[in-house]
Amino acid sequence: MIYTVTLSPSIDYVVRFNGTMRFNITNRSDSEEFYFGGKGINVSQVLAELDLNSTAFGFIAGFTGDAIEKGIRNSRIRTDFIRLSEGFTRINIKIKSGGETEINGQGPDIPEAALEELMAKLDGIQDGDTLVLAGSIPKTCPDDVYERMLERVGNKNIMIVVDATKQLLVNSLSKHPFLIKPNRMELSEIFHKEVDGKEDVVKYAGKLQEMGARNVIVSLGRQGALLLDETGGVHTCGTLKQPVI
Repeated sequence: MIYTVTLSPSIDYVVRFNGTMRFNITNRSDSEEFYFGGKGINVSQVLAELDLNSTAFGFIAGFTGDAIEKGIRNSRIRTDFIRLSEGFTRINIKIKSGGETEINGQGPDIPEAALEELMAKLDGIQDGDTLVLAGSIPKTCPDDVYERMLERVGNKNIMIVVDATKQLLVNSLSKHPFLIKPNRMELSEIFHKEVDGKEDVVKYAGKLQEMGARNVIVSLGRQGALLLDETGGVHTCGTLKQPVI
């Protein structure tokens, strides 16, 4: 089984303006859309499209949490969220007016008891399973939360995938994750060096391997992605030149 963890899920509310949004007046949108998000949930949704089963862990709260749980219901996705008694799952607003402006919500507080409940769920993961830790964490979660989760499953023979930023990612490397996925900007932030060009990407992906990662995928925006595998092989892939749907 593949388990995905989304500590800070969201409803992404996309508002589009054909003209320019103006401040301090009432603006009328031209269209709106909403999506159920959070990186771990996104992973479960893509796995479902590939006819693969997964179990989605995480925290939900309030009416927005209800909407997420119902909205991602799929025969291929088993939801096993922890419901919080206070607050509501965050709403992220994406304003598209020429460029894109994002307003990301904070989400509910995560009490220590709820975090321990999630840790207990990890005890059900078996040898041969895959655990995906993806996305940001709520402000009330400790910075070492991913590290603690990996320690919880450290005695099991499982594949670990981590898609996180900065210290969250670095802290996970001592647990030798099977796969990590920083982007080029995150590489620059981790090593305090402007990473530009294929040679730089390979060099600093290699440093992440030296720190403990087995395989490193670096996403490069419109240039696609680069994989440095555990044998030292370098693989690149571009992007599709098709309209986005």
